[in-house]
Amino acid sequence: MALSGMRGLSVFISDVRNCQNKEQERLRVDKELANIRTRFKNERGLTPYEKKKYVWKMLYIYMLGYDVDFGHMETVALISAPKYAEKQVGYIVTSCLLNENHDFLRLVINTVRNDIIGRNETFQCLALTMVGNVGGKEFSESLAPDVQKLLISSTCRPLVRKKAALCLLRLYRKNPDVVNVDGWSERMVQLLDEKDIGVLTAVMSLLVSLVANNPEGYWNCVPKCVRTLERLTRSQDIPQEYTYYGIPSPWLQVKTMRVLQYFPAIEDPTIRRSLFEVLHRILMGTDVVKNVNKNNASHAVLFEALALVMHLDAEKEMMSQCVALLGRFIAVREPNIRYLGLENMTRMLLVTDVQDSIKRHQAQIISSLKDPDISIRRRSLDLLYGMCDVSNAKDIVEELLQYLTTADFGIREELALKAAILAEKFAPDLSWYVDVILQLIEKAGDFVSDDIWYRVVQFVTNNEDLQAYSAAKAREYLDKPAVHETMVKVAGYLLGEYSHLLARRSGCSPKEIFIIVHDKFPTVTTSTKALLLSAYVKLLMHSQPPEPELQELVLGVFKKYESYVDAEVQQRAVEYFALSRKGASMMDILAEMPKFPERQSALLKKAEDTEGDSAELSATKLRLQQQVSTALVVSDAKPNGASAVPLTRLSSAPRNIDQMGLPEVAPQPPPYANGAVPRAAPATGAAPPAPPAAPAPAPAPSPADLLGDLMAPLAIEAPPGVGPAAAPVASTPASAILALEAPPSAGLAPAPPAAGDSLALALMDGPPQVQPIGSIADWFRSLSIKESGVLYEDPLIQIGIKTDWRGPHGRMFLFFGNKNAAPLTSVKAVVAAPSNLRVQLTTVPEIIPPRAQVQSPLDVVCIHASREVPVLDFSYTSVNVPVSLKLRLPVVMNKFLQATPVSAPDFVAKWRALAGPPTKLQEVVRGVKPLPLPEMADLFTSLHVGVAPGLDPNPNNIVAAATFYSETGGATLCLIRVETDPADRTQVRITVATPDPTTSFEFKEFIKEQLIEIPYAAAPPPPPPAPSPASMGLTGPAAVLAGLI
Repeated sequence: MALSGMRGLSVFISDVRNCQNKEQERLRVDKELANIRTRFKNERGLTPYEKKKYVWKMLYIYMLGYDVDFGHMETVALISAPKYAEKQVGYIVTSCLLNENHDFLRLVINTVRNDIIGRNETFQCLALTMVGNVGGKEFSESLAPDVQKLLISSTCRPLVRKKAALCLLRLYRKNPDVVNVDGWSERMVQLLDEKDIGVLTAVMSLLVSLVANNPEGYWNCVPKCVRTLERLTRSQDIPQEYTYYGIPSPWLQVKTMRVLQYFPAIEDPTIRRSLFEVLHRILMGTDVVKNVNKNNASHAVLFEALALVMHLDAEKEMMSQCVALLGRFIAVREPNIRYLGLENMTRMLLVTDVQDSIKRHQAQIISSLKDPDISIRRRSLDLLYGMCDVSNAKDIVEELLQYLTTADFGIREELALKAAILAEKFAPDLSWYVDVILQLIEKAGDFVSDDIWYRVVQFVTNNEDLQAYSAAKAREYLDKPAVHETMVKVAGYLLGEYSHLLARRSGCSPKEIFIIVHDKFPTVTTSTKALLLSAYVKLLMHSQPPEPELQELVLGVFKKYESYVDAEVQQRAVEYFALSRKGASMMDILAEMPKFPERQSALLKKAEDTEGDSAELSATKLRLQQQVSTALVVSDAKPNGASAVPLTRLSSAPRNIDQMGLPEVAPQPPPYANGAVPRAAPATGAAPPAPPAAPAPAPAPSPADLLGDLMAPLAIEAPPGVGPAAAPVASTPASAILALEAPPSAGLAPAPPAAGDSLALALMDGPPQVQPIGSIADWFRSLSIKESGVLYEDPLIQIGIKTDWRGPHGRMFLFFGNKNAAPLTSVKAVVAAPSNLRVQLTTVPEIIPPRAQVQSPLDVVCIHASREVPVLDFSYTSVNVPVSLKLRLPVVMNKFLQATPVSAPDFVAKWRALAGPPTKLQEVVRGVKPLPLPEMADLFTSLHVGVAPGLDPNPNNIVAAATFYSETGGATLCLIRVETDPADRTQVRITVATPDPTTSFEFKEFIKEQLIEIPYAAAPPPPPPAPSPASMGLTGPAAVLAGLI
């Protein structure tokens, strides 16, 4: 674009640049605008050269930031000029001055269309460029068919087709209806065969947008994308101009891998193998070099490949290679590369079976905490937070506490919060947890939120064995010369409640405790003063009959603050002074604080609500999905004088969690989400109604007893009601679940389901035309051994599942995708849980927009062994037609199994230790699917049962071991021996041995179900010589199924 011939334009630009200040520039611009306005009024006297010159001046003035509110018609008129020089000016200036909603653009639609369908390629490129920049909905409706013809034309040059693809991308973003999925699916497959890399890159950009909205419609593009990646990684037919620092078209590689991430896991073994070969080539061929530009390009490709590997749930070996590669990155000196390595390693925490590989780099990650760059320090903190578990919790928490004293102020609050969460979740014993929190308060008191010390108070209150130890530690910290106010709060509560447990220790008499605590009284705020007054009256109450000196000191304090300016402190002083004169009778009023009900950790919720990028969210999600805290908490209170309540393990897994950083809409759940009763009251108002099956709460206190809750700050966290923890999702009665497993009612007249579908599809209400488009039983069986896939699909909706299992705890994400052009309304989802499971489902939005997907997490806890599974009751309305589904969720026994390697001596010793029934059960099973021995071993491996070859002297037998995790039984070792007959593969003898009779029976029946085909509604054979279901405590579908077998 040569402007050197326009002398007037050059002079004007020089004048503007020579202006000494903004005022001179404004005067010069106003003068020029007035001149242009005058010349445009006499348009007939303007030559084409002058028109171009004035339009260029207008564009330059607009670029300087001044408003240009005239001359638009003259600019648009240049588009209709026959000569290239004038048409070029018109297109360029129109693209800059006008937006897609400007009225003048309607005047040039026909001219632009004529240029697009014309044979002049230069004019076509100008028109496509302008539409690609400012095209709106009106352009898309008028020009989209012509642009599509150019794109698929075999006679157009690659330059034109490339611009056509990008132009169509702009039009599709403005109006998705311009691209019909049915017609364009095959066309996109043909376009992906393009040899020209420029056209292919533009087409891939278009495909990214298409599959983002509708991945199901473009499944046939997956093989072509894989072939494109193969071509690029092998540098086949890649022109030199598309090779960037030796890397073949890195932009096309990144876009292709991004397309593949929109599709679920690829099932075709050939395509999957080819894709993994390509990814392996990328992973192994990337290294750190000195050239910055090459590093940027190669790392862009590498990190997109890592994202694709995580999406595809690749084999453990490839995942380990990814971690090893990232481990090299976090050890280099270049900060940008180290940052990217830490960030992507944090994202990999969400992938199962890679935590052990990441732990090998723990020392290098800890050293990154001392990096001069705060961004790297933050990434190291996120990674340590996500990779922490029981095995390394002590080391990581100690490092965080040590780093806390030198950390930047901007990161200390986050550091303190995460250290507190890790200490709570992975405490080997509660005394260590108390030590950590007190050290945390001492080193970073200003950055320790109230939620942290509230939480330690809950643990101490609910665990009697911890109370004396905690009070003694608080006493030690108060002896130090400088004590933070938060430490005074914790110590005031602990010593007020439990100092009487230290009475026999030196320096711990009630009077000495009072003197130490009251020494801090003048320096604290009024809210802490109120708490300390409560501690004083507790000290007086525990010393009945009171020591005269202590009583005089305490009453003197109360008398002094009866006229204090703060109303809360004044009221407490007056009331406590009156109560302290009641003598021994005040012991009933000022009784020991009751135990707190079970509840979600406020710290986890706070960490989840903290804003952060995707890497921080990955670490937070992992914490939310991990196993429960090892802390022991009593979930209900005991009346005064009653015996100690047995300690139970408190689940700190979150309830009612949102989508974890995912983009779909998930509103906050109401108090009774999906019919579930909440675990604890959410606020300090009236206690929620108790569930029918909950144990009877403690007697309601008298009005005088209400003064027993003296520690007012704890009311923020604890509800005033001291009732038991509310039950989780209410279980459906056995009769109701049995009704769900009956065949569909004849009144609905649905299409006959595939064989076995009645086991997965319990009931389907709705119009006959809404039928599944596949076998529900096959989907259920597939999800029983896989972690993700489709649970149900019909023409209106698709329900998918992605799961993560850790010990007895699981987290299942339910994806509800609306395939229809109309919204789904009145959406409801309720999970009916059997007695062996505890589940909590977050709220599903009542409306799912057209072609949108929402996600709802489901927390699952295995209480004891059973083959019963939960049932999802899902209903919605589509175009005033209600549809109801009841689907079995694949929460089967093998989800809580983990393959366990056992040596021959250990196996024999444990096998012989379990002598016979009911812990060791044996049964001859007939009607077994005839499987070769290797296939049977593969079946056990897919069920997370570890086969131990060579342990049995008979080569026709299979010996295996697994660990079953449950909340009540913990980790239970399960041993199994399967004896086969080479002459008759249809019968086997199964022997199962576990320490728990219920687990033995359920595990044997589960293995038997996997080996035989059970026809629906088959006549029950004679009962096996094993414990009856009733004797094993089975109810519902499990009892029926056990009877059938």
